[in-house]
Amino acid sequence: MIVQIVLVAAALAALVYFVRSGQNVGIRASKRLAFGLFVLVNIYAVLRPEDVTAFARMVGVGRGTDLIVYLLVVAFVFGMLNTYLRDREISQHLTNLARQIAIRDAELARREEELTELLRRHEAADAPRTAESGSNGTHPAREHERSS
Repeated sequence: MIVQIVLVAAALAALVYFVRSGQNVGIRASKRLAFGLFVLVNIYAVLRPEDVTAFARMVGVGRGTDLIVYLLVVAFVFGMLNTYLRDREISQHLTNLARQIAIRDAELARREEELTELLRRHEAADAPRTAESGSNGTHPAREHERSS
């Protein structure tokens, strides 16, 4: 009896944590329903183990415990596959982001080089005019600033 209380409390705590978790916004409704159904079946199996055994015999498994272990193996495989697929998707997103950042950085570097070259050309074009504008190679406006 005490084990049943502990197991039901643990299942309910997992359900409450899952529902209240701030990270569950991205979880699909089908996964939420599946988890809720899993918790309800878990609670039912804990409270009525003889029904699980009867159902196990009906589907060709000797004991209810064996059926639960088989179902947990399937659930574990599903969870691992889901984790693998999500990890692969995240990896693909990271690769795409890194590619976009590299392209953007290369474009920015190219534009910076073009601007630097334009400034060099502009300064080179202004250099002869500056030399011609003043007798000592300074700009007339600069000479006025120095004299005041």
